[in-house]
Amino acid sequence: MAKGEGRTTGVVLAFMAHPDDAEMLCAGTLIRLADAGWTVHVATATAGDCGSMALAPRRISTIRRAEARKSAALCGATYHCLGEKDGFVFHDKPTMRKAMDLFRKTAPSVVFAHAPSDYMIDHEVASVLARSASFLYPAPNVSAIKRRPGSAVPHLYYCDPIAGIDPSGKPVRPTTVVDISDVIERKATMLACHESQREWLRRHHGMDEYIERMKRHGSARGELIGKPYAEGFVQHRGHAYPGSNLLGTVLGAADV
Repeated sequence: MAKGEGRTTGVVLAFMAHPDDAEMLCAGTLIRLADAGWTVHVATATAGDCGSMALAPRRISTIRRAEARKSAALCGATYHCLGEKDGFVFHDKPTMRKAMDLFRKTAPSVVFAHAPSDYMIDHEVASVLARSASFLYPAPNVSAIKRRPGSAVPHLYYCDPIAGIDPSGKPVRPTTVVDISDVIERKATMLACHESQREWLRRHHGMDEYIERMKRHGSARGELIGKPYAEGFVQHRGHAYPGSNLLGTVLGAADV
């Protein structure tokens, strides 16, 4: 049995590009893992400095960091931010160092990342950062930060791309689907913490599209397993990564 194969509790890290990405894509699963006794971390590459049509970068970043902390706290999670800028997330040495140090400090046994192919480059680069750091962080020589006991290459799951489609518009089918029916309202409450983004969409669309879009996609994923709501993931099973579906072991997630 490879390291991590038989794990039933541990540390999960959702490594995303922007505040509200985790809430949109994997918060239901984070809630279920937290309820099962897991330690939960939510990290973003940026603080969302371009997430306003009216506020200056520093002001909206301060607001969005506070929203992210408030949301994370609802499932007992700790929030982290690398402090990169919207639209300028790169897989370079300084950013990789920040990501590696975060992984070293949190020592995740499960990682959620953006889909490798998504609608915007920040998401795709954050996915590469998560993949790179997840593979290397257990290596003793990769960081001056002390290696935590139990550090090992984690289970890595890619969240659905936004709207469940790749940049060419083709549907992406998940390999693993987690039932979140019982926690959908808690997920909605976490997402609603990002009021700065929700309000922008209210004004732009004239409706609470932010929450409804999340629920529509959750409903579509739920149909794959005959449940009201679900979240979909594609598991990374490359060399050195655990091959078992840990979400199936811990949460009864279905392989599809």
